[in-house]
Amino acid sequence: RHSMLPRHVQRLGRDWITHWNGSQILALNSPVSSCMRWAGHYPPWASFPLPISADFSAHWRFPPFFGPWRQFQSSNWHLDNYTQSCCFHLPNPSMKSEGEEPLTKKRRLSGQDDTSIPEQQTNLSNQKEVSSLSVAQNEEKHGCEKGTIKRHWEYFCQQSKTMKIAKNKGSDQSSTGSEATFDFTVMSYNILSQNLLEDNSHLYKHCRQRLLFWTYRFPNILQEIKELDADVLCLQEVQEDHYRTEIKSSLESLGYHCEYKMRTGRKPDGCAICFKTSKFSLISSNPVEFFRRDIPLLDRDNVGLVLLLQPRFHCKANAAICIANTHLLYNPRRGDIKLTQLAMLLAEIASVAPQKDGSFCPIIICGDFNSVPGSPLYRFIKEGKLNYEGLAIGKVSGQEQFPRGQRILSIPIWPKKLGISQNCVYEIKQQKKEENAGEKLESSKPDNTQEIVIAPEKLSSKLRHHFKLSSVYSHYFPETGIPEVTTCHSRSAVTVDYIFYSAANDDTADQPGAEDSFCGGLKLLGRLALVTEKDLWTVNGLPNENNSSDHLPLLAEFRLIER
Repeated sequence: RHSMLPRHVQRLGRDWITHWNGSQILALNSPVSSCMRWAGHYPPWASFPLPISADFSAHWRFPPFFGPWRQFQSSNWHLDNYTQSCCFHLPNPSMKSEGEEPLTKKRRLSGQDDTSIPEQQTNLSNQKEVSSLSVAQNEEKHGCEKGTIKRHWEYFCQQSKTMKIAKNKGSDQSSTGSEATFDFTVMSYNILSQNLLEDNSHLYKHCRQRLLFWTYRFPNILQEIKELDADVLCLQEVQEDHYRTEIKSSLESLGYHCEYKMRTGRKPDGCAICFKTSKFSLISSNPVEFFRRDIPLLDRDNVGLVLLLQPRFHCKANAAICIANTHLLYNPRRGDIKLTQLAMLLAEIASVAPQKDGSFCPIIICGDFNSVPGSPLYRFIKEGKLNYEGLAIGKVSGQEQFPRGQRILSIPIWPKKLGISQNCVYEIKQQKKEENAGEKLESSKPDNTQEIVIAPEKLSSKLRHHFKLSSVYSHYFPETGIPEVTTCHSRSAVTVDYIFYSAANDDTADQPGAEDSFCGGLKLLGRLALVTEKDLWTVNGLPNENNSSDHLPLLAEFRLIER
């Protein structure tokens, strides 16, 4: 953070008279090792901008003004647009008039924290983009800085409200009736990897450039996490170097234990699950890599992470909750890869979540699925079944209204050597179950062994999974039918982030395809409401002054019910 200029220096500038001769004009484009830098726009009372001595890079050049002095004097000049490698920087120093205070001072007076801009600018955008950023800056300065995204908490039962008040007063959770209850909150949040932001800068042309620096974004993201205070965090696009140097230590200081899985390719981000050690203890951590060198279909480096957690309060000794987090492939035209990645994640959950009695423990699946509500992939998660015969590869995720990938999904989608059945379980475990049932069949029909072997080889276009999953969010506002939005940038504003959970029997109707019983279940107590695309553009979309990712955090409160 750089302090503003002393008042006596500013007064000195008001009387500063600089003579501009022809030799200086001719030298404008010559490289200089040291020069003068002006603190933004100069006021009309000054005959020349207030100079500030600074040591710049040897490759810095003055902007090419060759016109008459009056034209230069009346121009709205931003020197920041031309200093790509300066060693001295004032955070947002532009002032349009004498009476206007710098933005840094405004934030300081209003009680908001300010984060300095790094001394060396990164390659976020080229000089052409800077002009559009200045336009967005003026618009945001007049209309959007005062505004924030208004999100309220939606309760689904009065008891949840009472419990939340009791929790704020410091009382312990209590059991009601014959049910042992345990209330906790879960957040899913794609925090936008800095590397991905810089590689896709065209998506953020609407943003002021300084809002895109990690040094500005991370304090905002951390503040959001502090304020929402979730018991479990499922984070996507967590950049490895930032996780190692800042994110992990910051979250640990807030009482979280962190588990992280980095992508297997060149992109240095991954998924993290962090939980409060005061609420849970770790039973097992199970990373999932979707890349398989021996399978051409699985040539992408996306990952998942599955944790088995044990609640610390008011629960049986063997109580457990399975938390999964993933970030599926983005490419709208590769629905075959998306479905295969999802099947691999579900197979890992199926291997982690079983209880001793054969039932599944409660399950929560969070993440950025890069699929919209109502798409075939979304319906498969919720309904537990999908017949993909004749389905175009570009229609799986529903991301494109007129998909370009018209190739039909092959049957089966993934090869047998992946080791995952069409029921989204590891085939080794499924074969053990089938062996016991097959022994009786073999004893009664010893001559039909060949038929038994061939039967599983019949091509099936039907996918299944055995979890009863519901979505925390309804994806549309019931009063208007307007879609909810979880991500917003220059190209689109849609829902791609979800929290799915295994509902208790009394929480929602049974889902088709859910054939296995659950040990109790989860009851949805409340959620942090989402907003519309129109709401987001009133604050200049995402990221903005207060929200430093292009995704919104999802937050839900659950009650673990054991019977």
